[in-house]
Amino acid sequence: MTHHQIVDISIIKEMLPHRDPFLFVDRVVEFKSNETITTEKELLPDMVFFAGHFPGTPIMPGVLTTEALAQACGLLLGLTWKENPELKGNIESMLFLVNVKMKYTSPAVPNETLILKASLKKKFGGLFMFDVSAHVKDRLIGKGSISLGAQK
Repeated sequence: MTHHQIVDISIIKEMLPHRDPFLFVDRVVEFKSNETITTEKELLPDMVFFAGHFPGTPIMPGVLTTEALAQACGLLLGLTWKENPELKGNIESMLFLVNVKMKYTSPAVPNETLILKASLKKKFGGLFMFDVSAHVKDRLIGKGSISLGAQK
């Protein structure tokens, strides 16, 4: 269930410092400024982590799915700030992962499209809290919360 792309990889690379093999967002398919984002990542069989996790029955590691969700959160903030520079405030530095509470219920495997959803729930100065979920089609992979903080 691939959606229409609304933000392409060049914009994503402007906003995120990550590059292959650690860029886990291919496209933004839904965005509501300062509220929600939906991104996608195509899980190709030749991705480096599939070779070792687990050979013969490869799955995407939960920690990398969490990283993909954190990148979606960063894009939600970056796109919001691009549209509304006044919301950025005094945050002039990179964001980093502060806290993660995730539960995984199903693995993602090669040749699937990972759908990553994030909703901004709270802001406290340079701390941003999100509710997140990862899906493949209509199947929930995992859900939880992620907090990002601004480096001073």
